[in-house]
Amino acid sequence: MRKNDFNPVREVGVALVLLTRLPLPRLPAAAFARQARAAWAFPLAGLAVALPACAVGLLALALGLPAPLAAGLVLAMQMLLTGAMHEDGLADTADGLWGGFDRDRRLEIMGDSRIGTYGVLALVVVTGLRWTALAALLQAGAWPAVLAVAALSRAALPMLMTALPPARDGGLSRGVGVPGRAVSLVALLLGAALAAPAGPAIALPALAAALVLVALALVARAKIGGQTGDILGAAQQLGEATLLCGLAATLG
Repeated sequence: MRKNDFNPVREVGVALVLLTRLPLPRLPAAAFARQARAAWAFPLAGLAVALPACAVGLLALALGLPAPLAAGLVLAMQMLLTGAMHEDGLADTADGLWGGFDRDRRLEIMGDSRIGTYGVLALVVVTGLRWTALAALLQAGAWPAVLAVAALSRAALPMLMTALPPARDGGLSRGVGVPGRAVSLVALLLGAALAAPAGPAIALPALAAALVLVALALVARAKIGGQTGDILGAAQQLGEATLLCGLAATLG
């Protein structure tokens, strides 16, 4: 990539298009020619989702709603702003990785729009963990931690895209391409910088989330030979749940 090809504003826009359903100005087709290089901005996409969601949570608390209800509204707003794409990826990943007996069948299940038992259970358990932990953080007024989680849970996605080959010949992940180590490193550093206001309490939860994502990557490689958009969605959800639970544990 030539230096004069770098357009940070356009690449942030591409990242927002890929990871959110925010109403954005139409980008030129040329902006999507090399989508992978925009992956460094994934943590910013997380922040763009978390900020309005936190605003909703603050309003709910100001109106006297209890923290669990405010947390539910924060999660609902995040799902609305992302089109629940990460939740969908989690459900498809659970159904595919554990519902099939060989690689082709697992990928077939993951591509099916219907949801199975594993997917339902994964959504219930992971969303329940996120909801409960988020309520504890809101009760404590730990808003920087909520924003940190949104950024960090997306910062590792480019690394997964770089470390694991696409499992399908087509699909979203294949279409985006491989970000490369430099782009992945920038995403991690940016995520860490955006998480800094949460303080040192984020360190151990971040390590735990990294271990969870390594485990997911190893399972995905063993079962389907790589990653898909669904695997990336599951990674975001599992990373977010781990971070939120870890941070909630520090409150006690």
